Amino acid sequence: MAAVNQLIASPAPPHPAIVPLTVRRAALGADGIFRSQDVPDTVAAESPLTLRVEGRVLAVVMRTPGHDRELAAGFLLTEGVIQSARDLFEISLCPSLSCAVAGTSEQSADTPAPDPGDSLDVLLTRSASFNPEQLTRHVFTSSSCGICSKTSLTTALPPEAILTPGAVPLITAAALASLPDQLRAAQPTFATTGGLHGCAWWDAARQSLVPGLVFEDVGRHNALDKLLGHALLTQQLPLSHGVLLLSGRISFELVQKAHAARIPLIAAIGAPSSLAIEYATAAGITLCGFVRAARFNLYCHPGRVE
Repeated sequence: MAAVNQLIASPAPPHPAIVPLTVRRAALGADGIFRSQDVPDTVAAESPLTLRVEGRVLAVVMRTPGHDRELAAGFLLTEGVIQSARDLFEISLCPSLSCAVAGTSEQSADTPAPDPGDSLDVLLTRSASFNPEQLTRHVFTSSSCGICSKTSLTTALPPEAILTPGAVPLITAAALASLPDQLRAAQPTFATTGGLHGCAWWDAARQSLVPGLVFEDVGRHNALDKLLGHALLTQQLPLSHGVLLLSGRISFELVQKAHAARIPLIAAIGAPSSLAIEYATAAGITLCGFVRAARFNLYCHPGRVE
């Protein structure tokens, strides 16, 4: 009976799509002053899935773990690689490429634990019909065997790529909390349609959004690409003196794009993924999520917020 009770009382294994962590939560008090405390929280997991078709790396997709076979099948269907389930001979995890038994490294309690990436091998019923050059969409691809682990995306950062904070904070908590309302006011098309993502650049010197660096698009990545492209063409890079504000959640790709522009602080109305936090931590970027008028979460490098 004791053994049965022990079995019943054992905690459930962690869900692969959820990563527990500790965040610093800032909230506005009744006296009008922001105060912070460390609280337990969870974020959605994000890790790479390498898709191989007939032994060839087709794409590396950043996804939330789970239903990987379905993801692979849907990707191949929408890319035109297959037309029906009859075109699939087998979808299997490739143990030689998966890092389920990869070595572990020491992790801070405040950062997500490493979650090994996986690789799926897909064999087609008619292998001769596979032509990767006909794909209509190309995501992050690699000629190697695949990304072995999330940490391989961050440990390769050279020292000069890591952003270091200045001697003083970049923005006050009150100014940060006001950014969502400022972004909403600067999105005329969203006000009309309700169907667009937005992103904006807040300049620390001006203490305001830069009017020419507010962009909208149906895609989050597109909106950010527009902002960074405009900054590039108008010789405003690097954007190392302010805050990037996003209308949605923060994914790994968005942090990676912001890092290319040397952006030190990313704030979003939504949540970051686990891999976004890991990359930002390694790159020296401050991440703020769930930004509201009276509170927000700080996930890493909180010193840039006063």
